[in-house]
Amino acid sequence: MRKYYLVTFGCQMNVHDSEKIAGLLESEAYTEAESPRDADVIVFNTCSIREKAEQKFFSSLGRLRTLKMKKPGVKIAVAGCVAQQKADEIRERAPFVDFIVGPQNIHAFRTIIASPSAPAYKHDDTYTGDNPSITELDLPASRTDTVRAWVNIMYGCDNFCSYCIVPYTRGREKSRPSGSIISEIRALSEKGYKEVTLLGQNVNSYRSDTDFPGLLGRIDSIPGIERIRFVTSHPKDLSDDLVYAIRDFEKVCEHIHLPLQSGSTKILGLMNRNYTYDDYLRRVGFLKKEIPGIAITTDIIAGFPQEKDEDHRATLRALGEIEFDGLFAFNYSPRPGTTAATMEGHIDDALKSQRLYEILELQNGVTDRKNKTLEGTLQEILVEGSDEKERGLLTGRTRANKIVTLPSSPAIERGDRVLVKIVRAHRHSLEGAAVERS
Repeated sequence: MRKYYLVTFGCQMNVHDSEKIAGLLESEAYTEAESPRDADVIVFNTCSIREKAEQKFFSSLGRLRTLKMKKPGVKIAVAGCVAQQKADEIRERAPFVDFIVGPQNIHAFRTIIASPSAPAYKHDDTYTGDNPSITELDLPASRTDTVRAWVNIMYGCDNFCSYCIVPYTRGREKSRPSGSIISEIRALSEKGYKEVTLLGQNVNSYRSDTDFPGLLGRIDSIPGIERIRFVTSHPKDLSDDLVYAIRDFEKVCEHIHLPLQSGSTKILGLMNRNYTYDDYLRRVGFLKKEIPGIAITTDIIAGFPQEKDEDHRATLRALGEIEFDGLFAFNYSPRPGTTAATMEGHIDDALKSQRLYEILELQNGVTDRKNKTLEGTLQEILVEGSDEKERGLLTGRTRANKIVTLPSSPAIERGDRVLVKIVRAHRHSLEGAAVERS
């Protein structure tokens, strides 16, 4: 029995790409190995959005050199964004790697794994869009969850934010045909999946025979699917129709991830985000007006080039003014090939870390206060399974994407919707007590 070992770095898009890689390998009669030592094929699915993830990958890859010497028959593949961006560097630093596969060419795994000569592969040119077939392929996926499923609705990005490497590694924006998406979700429903999360670098700009709000409406009518989520939205493309779709379609959850990146309009301009802070604030105000109680999460970059103290203070003011439910914040990481990497005014690492600390401390206080207001309220959760850290507890999420734990019960199963009373709030989760099954 041939075995594979798969390591994933990065975002939800990479997680789902890894599910597809696993599905392709399992369709060729591979099974998953418990460790690299047991594997016939080892795959790293990589991320280059930040330097730390890239460094972690190269460190992990280097540790396989000895294994390859002891077990020369094992095949090592590098997939994902680092494979697309730095194929030559991978060959130089790790000549023992057998395959290099860009993110829009993962369907080639069937062919390359079967190749006796083990040549290196790299996607030809995602930037010019020479390989549009990625949107047409319905690849098998070995999913790690039985309740929630990721579904790609589009690939690539046309925004060219000055700090981001994605358009150069994943190519220009391409939307999947709506019929293919609907067919995949109907099949997931028939298998018992209750929730789907639609994936795209900017789902708001989805276009096929319908736009994104229209696609949400079609998915909302699929029997068996009970919740619909999506990531990620770009503020400049957040239309009124999308706000109304979140408000009006029963299965679309009241949560949106809307990256702000900075509270300074000057820095947003340098980032090429194509909106001002006032623009963003108006869109958030409209969301809160039309959908009271909507949970809004965001991304923040600390220490972007040329960020002055007043720009940092503008970000802190924005966090206090908007009061996000949560955020992902990171130090700015220069990515070779991006516009921002060549800008003047790069900031000392210590100052970036100090600013990041202040951002996280402020947001922690906001999150604590917002979660505290949920104590005593009734919330519907979709049960996802057992808590990984605590025995005797189940875990699920509210429609606003808050994690809730509750005592296990023979009457409650994975995939059930349960009405719970929130008895205690923590920063990253809530404790609940079951009231009734929905």
